[in-house]
Amino acid sequence: MNAAIGWLDKSSVGLSTVCAVHCLLMPVAVVMLPSLAALPFADERFHVLLVFFVLPLSTLALTMGCRKHRSWRVMAVGVVGLVLLVGAALGGHDLFGELIEKSATVIGAGLVALSHVMNFRECRAHDCH
Repeated sequence: MNAAIGWLDKSSVGLSTVCAVHCLLMPVAVVMLPSLAALPFADERFHVLLVFFVLPLSTLALTMGCRKHRSWRVMAVGVVGLVLLVGAALGGHDLFGELIEKSATVIGAGLVALSHVMNFRECRAHDCH
């Protein structure tokens, strides 16, 4: 179970990074190569799919870690990041506008990744792993 926390943290950091990179680079890539717009990962639903994986992985990893090391600051940072990611994925640019959607996605992904790095470090310091 303890090794699972590290794996979940690393997976969540990776997925959050993919989400942020996708959000920032896909519009540029579609302009440069319009045929990319036909691929499945160019669709807005890709964000929802990523959040579908990030949300349970992050929740599980942060909950397992916080039960061990009791640093609830880690959970707070992660929850704020997840709320931003979910809001951006579900609200999209239609509801919030493109700038707010991209900002929320990048900030949310950064906060989720930061919370998992914090969780990983706290678990190592408190022998959770």
